[in-house]
Amino acid sequence: MTNRKSQKIIVQGIEVVTLKYNELDYISLTDMAKFKSYDSGVVIANWLSTKYTIQFMGAWEQVHNSNFNLMEFNKIRNEAGSNGFIVSSSFWIKQTDAIGIKSSAGRYGGTYAHKDIAFEFATWLSPEFKLYLIKEFQRLKEVESQKLALGWDVKRTLTKINYKIHTDAIKKHLIPESISKNKVNMVYANEADVLNVALFGKTAKEWRDENPNKEGNIRDYSDVTQLVVLANLEGMNAELIRQGLSQPERLIQLNEIAIVQMKSLLGSATFMKLK
Repeated sequence: MTNRKSQKIIVQGIEVVTLKYNELDYISLTDMAKFKSYDSGVVIANWLSTKYTIQFMGAWEQVHNSNFNLMEFNKIRNEAGSNGFIVSSSFWIKQTDAIGIKSSAGRYGGTYAHKDIAFEFATWLSPEFKLYLIKEFQRLKEVESQKLALGWDVKRTLTKINYKIHTDAIKKHLIPESISKNKVNMVYANEADVLNVALFGKTAKEWRDENPNKEGNIRDYSDVTQLVVLANLEGMNAELIRQGLSQPERLIQLNEIAIVQMKSLLGSATFMKLK
């Protein structure tokens, strides 16, 4: 499994890894299976081989997976419950092209399932275990929401502060007296594009021309990292304006600063937790 972010929760003394995979939540069935005093692979296979589980898994895949192999699913469903018939997670994935369950090797190796399926597995393990699992998983989601809200609050505050500094510097040093309102707006827009080019490599108009079907502007589609750097660039540009640097000179310096700051933030574990 690639493109993943892992976290851990403790459920009745058992450490259970959760993964964010393509923005969907998956929970380790391998860890959950430790609730039973048997090999985790055997526990998962026994659950997966029941007729009810096969029916549930098939229904989930048909709702969420357009590539689900219905022909192979029907074969497995017809054999489910018969003597000696065992369905392993790897067999299920290979035969049906399922996405609800994933097998992973490496540091966080094991069998993972989408949270909908993981909760069903928890019911089979123990109703009490399921209640504690849901409680801890909800607590994890609440913490994530709080971090996200904090990150956006910090970003919004930085943006507002630096925007004021930036526009004040433009007003004082670049706008002559008695200029028309339209001319004032042109100067502000022009300086905004200095920042856009420094960070995004294109002007607002170039972005709109490339994205005619999108609402808003280039900054509306920026991530937290880009917006934090943008806020910093506003402050930097204000200072460079006060120093009397020409626009081309400022653009070169701001672009160099943007590259350095983006690399620094993307490499910061502390900052990435806010994303």
